[in-house]
Amino acid sequence: MRNLTVTDVFHKDNPARTDTLSSVLGNSPWFRFPYPGQWGTPSFTAAAILGAFAGSFASIIESVGDYYACARLSGADSPPKHAINRGICIEGLGCAIAGFYGTACGLTSFSENIGAIGITKVASRRVIQYGSLLMILFGMMGKFGAVFVTIPHPILGGIFCIMFSMVTAIGLSTLHFIDLNSSRNLFILGISLFMGLCLPNWVQGNPEVIQTGYELLDQIIIILLCTNMLVGGLIGFLLDNIIPGTDEERGLLKWRKQTSIQSTTTKNVSFKSYEIPLITNFFEETHFFQLPHQPIV
Repeated sequence: MRNLTVTDVFHKDNPARTDTLSSVLGNSPWFRFPYPGQWGTPSFTAAAILGAFAGSFASIIESVGDYYACARLSGADSPPKHAINRGICIEGLGCAIAGFYGTACGLTSFSENIGAIGITKVASRRVIQYGSLLMILFGMMGKFGAVFVTIPHPILGGIFCIMFSMVTAIGLSTLHFIDLNSSRNLFILGISLFMGLCLPNWVQGNPEVIQTGYELLDQIIIILLCTNMLVGGLIGFLLDNIIPGTDEERGLLKWRKQTSIQSTTTKNVSFKSYEIPLITNFFEETHFFQLPHQPIV
């Protein structure tokens, strides 16, 4: 693609050219260190708070699905409740820190990274930890970030196609618990996927249709309806609980069998994949952080 740019095979307005955003590399500083309040004194409004709350709620729903998809793709056990709660808590803490520094975006799980695990076959936590340290370091180097900005959009589009395909496939693979020969399940699956894809796209193209008389409420509804996973998941949740079906048909028996915690001792089995490095023993020995006793299934 670089050769096609140099030889002017690509027109100057072609987004596939590698020099379209070359000016970003020259204009970016070598080093830039973020600091609290870098964009001025923060302000709080009811519209901003409720809008952020709506976006956070939709992100929580998406993150729960991401956790299960990541565990399945990594070959780990299904995440227990306390690991999911901990993940959501850390995401909220990260959003608070980002707001403290004046960042214009929240922090949440990223589906593309789950797709990257499927492509690279690397799911080691140590690799992720070292990678995060490098991202923090290189995030303060403007030239390094500018190099990624100059990547042509068609290349990014091709990468996203592969990553999102992996995420979609992993999400659908969890349906092996249910009876796919049941017309009930097929209807719920089909309508959830169809509406989860179509309704957000339609709302994004016709936001003026949402008219409740309160602009703030309109914004919240639009944010929620534009989240594909939230729309599809909510429709599937409602239909699965409204339309009659047996536990075996819904896959609950197989799911309970796989996710149940069995132990021959008085304590529940510990999920090694979800222990916090270095401080897990401290939590287990401190009464305040201990989980209430749960009967063995």
